[in-house]
Amino acid sequence: MIKKTLNQNAKYAQEFMKTIETDFIFSDKPINRFKVDSAENKETSISKNGLLNDLKTKINSIENCNLKNNSKNLVLGEGNINADVMLIGETPGEIEDKTGLCFQGEVGNLLNKMLLAINIKRENIYTTYSINFRPPEDRKPTAQEIKRYAIFLKEHIAIIDPKILILMGSTAMEAITGLSKISNERGKWKEIILKNKTIPIMISFSPSYLIRFPENKKFSWEDLKKIKQKIKDLNIRI
Repeated sequence: MIKKTLNQNAKYAQEFMKTIETDFIFSDKPINRFKVDSAENKETSISKNGLLNDLKTKINSIENCNLKNNSKNLVLGEGNINADVMLIGETPGEIEDKTGLCFQGEVGNLLNKMLLAINIKRENIYTTYSINFRPPEDRKPTAQEIKRYAIFLKEHIAIIDPKILILMGSTAMEAITGLSKISNERGKWKEIILKNKTIPIMISFSPSYLIRFPENKKFSWEDLKKIKQKIKDLNIRI
């Protein structure tokens, strides 16, 4: 008897969902790993990189900020700057603060599994945080801090210019929408208008929250399925 070999996507999807339900069917279609980098895309990348460097300088020039003063590194963002999907988390943690990178360690591993469950490799999208510095003792940012950094976050979104925004966690949700209770808002498509462009938003739980409360992974799976359908509806290639 020959044992059927599962592809990598199915393995990650099953690992993510194994503690929740057992009757999900995942796509075995391979991830499209090849993209044509046209001259236009190269020019766009050069322009965006310049704007992102300017944004980083602006954020670094903030004065009298407890978050900045107690952090080792500014964590701006990473991934494909020309991506149509932008994912915004809450704040960097200890590992991210040390490395200057997004979604590291256990949190990053879980996020990778969540995305692979809907056939997305994290490097093919763009990830960032609603606040670019780690809060002391990983506390929740204050409303004033969220509002202060939301100015930079909206500029960040305008630079990347995505077709879909994924907001993971209440801090990201509050920064963009002003809403405060994520349990009432997650799983519903909303919209924001930024520089005369309407962008659909999906609010979901953050990976760090799901690590603390794994029983809520089933809700995140429902959100992921909606994101996958929206990507299909908008004919986005990742």
